[in-house]
Amino acid sequence: DDAYRAAYVDGVHNLLEALQQQRQHPRRLVFTSSTGVYAQCHGEWIDETSPVEPNTFAGRRLLEGEQLLHASPFAATVVRLAGLYGPGRTRLIDQVRQGTAVCPAGEPVYLNLIHRDDAVGALYRLMRLAHTAPLYLGVDHHPADQGSLLRWLAAYLQVPSPPLEAIPNSIKAQRRSNKRCRNTRLVAAGYAFRYPSFRQGYTAILTAAEA
Repeated sequence: DDAYRAAYVDGVHNLLEALQQQRQHPRRLVFTSSTGVYAQCHGEWIDETSPVEPNTFAGRRLLEGEQLLHASPFAATVVRLAGLYGPGRTRLIDQVRQGTAVCPAGEPVYLNLIHRDDAVGALYRLMRLAHTAPLYLGVDHHPADQGSLLRWLAAYLQVPSPPLEAIPNSIKAQRRSNKRCRNTRLVAAGYAFRYPSFRQGYTAILTAAEA
């Protein structure tokens, strides 16, 4: 918690204080937050108007940072990024390849993802616009059912499909996330995704690894 407070609360406070003391007024501040500020965990659809009630210390500190920015005299845009994947971020690939991945049995468990290159591209697009909304969700077009994603990776890698495993009720109660995020506002801002879903993104990663 201390690290998140230092980075996302104290860091934002110090930046705003320095800008005001030096009488600088940037055209816009862009803050990367996380979809982890949403507590919904039953597969609900989420957009920028959905209520936030973070249930982790990381989510609470990120939301504090957002609120500091929006309460400041500066124009600010917050981008709540989903789970990043891409070169150097291959945790799911590694788990499937090593045989340690498990597909949750029962109701779908959704993952919201965005390729690293699309995250950068979306931020660049927003920084170049003359006018932006105060908040965007940085997610790709298709929330991924975790089991479907893991089985797809296994088929591509030509390894055994991960086994199904029931999630104990005690774990379900502690589950941090199971929601589906929409990127409608980001698309309306003119950003065209290079990797609209995990299929395009992971295909690019795995193809590059084979080269």
